Amino acid sequence: MPHRPATAWLASSLLAAAVLTTTLIVVPGASGGHGPTAAAHTTQQKQEQQAREEKKERGSAPGKPRPDARDVVIAVHGGAGAALDRETTGPEREKAYRDGLAAALRAGQRVLARGGDSLDAVEAAVRELEDNPLFNAGKGAVFTADAGHELDASVMRGSDLKAGAVAGVTSLRNPVEGARLVLEKSKHVLLSGEGADDFGARHGLRTVTQDYYWTQARWDALLRAKETEAGDPAARRAPEALADAQSTGTVGAVALDRRGDLAAATSTGGLTNKLPGRIGDSPLIGAGTYADNRTVAASATGAGEVFIRGAATSTLSHLIEFKGLGVASAAYEVIVKRLPRLGGQGGVIALDPRGDFDAPHSSPGMLHGYLTEDGTVVTKIFPDESPANT
Repeated sequence: MPHRPATAWLASSLLAAAVLTTTLIVVPGASGGHGPTAAAHTTQQKQEQQAREEKKERGSAPGKPRPDARDVVIAVHGGAGAALDRETTGPEREKAYRDGLAAALRAGQRVLARGGDSLDAVEAAVRELEDNPLFNAGKGAVFTADAGHELDASVMRGSDLKAGAVAGVTSLRNPVEGARLVLEKSKHVLLSGEGADDFGARHGLRTVTQDYYWTQARWDALLRAKETEAGDPAARRAPEALADAQSTGTVGAVALDRRGDLAAATSTGGLTNKLPGRIGDSPLIGAGTYADNRTVAASATGAGEVFIRGAATSTLSHLIEFKGLGVASAAYEVIVKRLPRLGGQGGVIALDPRGDFDAPHSSPGMLHGYLTEDGTVVTKIFPDESPANT
């Protein structure tokens, strides 16, 4: 099991890296360092390893030979689906989305910086997104067909493949905390509905009434969906509004800690106007969430039914484990080549044990961001920053 290079965690300077068409925010990290000889040796080893991986990946998946980024310690997504339009998105709204993703990354990074584990980091990052009404999870979750809220979440730890999940909860303020509680305090993997809510409440998790999740944007999205369902042509002329609703959105996080342990977490309000009782891929281990120290940590977003049928995240892991693909090739194979054949779009954030990160998506856009070992934060919210893979 490979571990993170010590020099990367003890870097003494902040790097303001220029990344094309992305917004970068530098997050302070720890100080210290090793001498230049050790650093040069580590750099040479890393370059040789990367060259071997790229050679292998070029032969296995010509469409995606390299990961999107390297030396990543935590990444998050805020949902795939309708893309944010650069032409119609004002600076305030752009800043709100970027700040929301960056705040989640910082929440996870603070855990990692003090020596916390990757599971704590992804829980902290997802909790931050659940508390932000811009995203379809926790506060700001979409409405069901009967104007209620039913939320799903899951977590998985790569060191021992332990997992926990909740589905259809209606009163937990932060469903990701409920998922973590199932992992830590029960012999089960998935609890649903009233049983999951009661389990959380008995163990001291914060509970809320349904009006806590309500936002005007989600209510308006439900009304538009009802109008569309009823055949109103005017309801079909609102792509910007639907983009604001992020109706197929989900939030998630993946992380790699100093011990080399991977973890993943996913949380969602589901689909606008979904049937009561509908459960998507987000709380299902191997569909919406997966983590294995030998292969990858992955969190998915998109057409949940298709991600379930395609066993998206476990398939990604198995392609790495059994076929020997790199993370970029495996993610591309699942998201771009396999799942669209089943009739659905979406994306995934995937992080391997070396810190190689990829975020392919077949949908028009996917809100996501990542933080590297040197403290650099990258956020991507527009299609030209993160074009759909084909």
